[in-house]
Amino acid sequence: MKFLFLITFIHLLPQCTGKPLRRDDCHQHTFKEIKREIAGYSIIAKAIINLAVYGNAQNRSYERLARFVDTIGPRLSGSRNLEMAIKYMFSVLQEDGLENVHLEPVKVPHWERGEESAMMLTPRNHSIIILGLGSSVATPPEGITAEVLVVTSFDELHKRAQDAKGKIVVYNQPFISYKETVKYRLLGAVEAGKVGAVASLIRSITSFSINSPHTGWQQYQSDVPKIPTACISVDDAEMMARMSSRGNRIVVTLKMGAKTYPDTGSFNTVAEIVGSKYPEQVVLVSGHLDSWDVGQGAMDDGGGAFISWEALSLIKDLGLRPKRTLRLVLWTAEEPGGVGAEQYYQLHKGNISNFDIVMESDSGTFMPMGLAFTGSDKARAILKEIMQLLQPINVTNIYENGSETDTEYWVRAGVPGASLHDDISKYFWFHHTQGDTMTVQDPSQMNLCAAVWTVVSYVIADMEEMLPR
Repeated sequence: MKFLFLITFIHLLPQCTGKPLRRDDCHQHTFKEIKREIAGYSIIAKAIINLAVYGNAQNRSYERLARFVDTIGPRLSGSRNLEMAIKYMFSVLQEDGLENVHLEPVKVPHWERGEESAMMLTPRNHSIIILGLGSSVATPPEGITAEVLVVTSFDELHKRAQDAKGKIVVYNQPFISYKETVKYRLLGAVEAGKVGAVASLIRSITSFSINSPHTGWQQYQSDVPKIPTACISVDDAEMMARMSSRGNRIVVTLKMGAKTYPDTGSFNTVAEIVGSKYPEQVVLVSGHLDSWDVGQGAMDDGGGAFISWEALSLIKDLGLRPKRTLRLVLWTAEEPGGVGAEQYYQLHKGNISNFDIVMESDSGTFMPMGLAFTGSDKARAILKEIMQLLQPINVTNIYENGSETDTEYWVRAGVPGASLHDDISKYFWFHHTQGDTMTVQDPSQMNLCAAVWTVVSYVIADMEEMLPR
């Protein structure tokens, strides 16, 4: 009865009047008027929070995600599993009663790792756990057996270029941050190939390890020989560095059956709540549906995709319909570099003036701390006011850099962008590993993330004016 009363009260609230913010408008509300308008959403915000965190929708996004990943498993770009995942989501979004549920076709990379192994032969026998990197070439069937050269940086590699020829280069670079250190995964094979190495093994991009390698995409250059490349655990990289520092000669046999196939068809998955007053204007919430081929892809990015779905479900359950269209997009092929999102942008950029904000959650759904935002100072000031509506769950902060891989095309073109800012202190422990499973997820934290995502997206979609650019 409590929620029925709230829903009834919400629909009795007075509606704001005015015009949406367009480039040719002669009238814009003052910031004082906008603050007053935002404060008027406090009852709706509390209703969303109550439903998501304490009410009938409690734990729903977690339970939906668990059913999904337990049924489908990992979802590599171009794979049969990803195709199954897209069909699954198309069906459940329709069953949820959302509007305009449809699939938008795109072409995506198709790479498979095949069988892979690495064995240290000298100074002792030791099985090295590896995960081949996306787009890597294969070794010959018999593998590559070569001496190892351990380096800690690209600078050291090039200083020891004469030593690297014919060797397997092992990178034991320190972890500084993901943004800083991921260059070794992306470009390690290229830099090793430039100096004549026959393969590269890269210390996983993480601050913590339980002998767990982390995979990810890597990039070749057309003018550099393509050599096989894989990630190894922090544990094995440090062990080989210690062996090398003692003067031990290290020999490894590397076998990789990786293969790249022609690009294949896939789909971005779309669902909406159509706007009541300005249906042509869009607030986009999103996460990516693909994952790596290890673990379950529950954290990266199942959680982000499912709190984005939950945002539309909560709004629908409360009987709300914002003035603008709230559009859910579940991206395909994010992991190879935002491939599905780039094609979406090319298809829809002609309508860019009607995109109010683009939001993506792709850094886990752990304890939310606030919202990351990229946009004008005026838009940031409005977002700060919106975040005050989340005081009941103490998530009110605004951070920098609201762009994610799938939304950066829009943000670079001037559309405001936002991403969930949560506690990622353990995110890179599980990132792109066998450990990315439902065990990482916490239902209470997902409830809070869903509440944040829903309040922000709904209020922006329902305000009388679009965010200033």
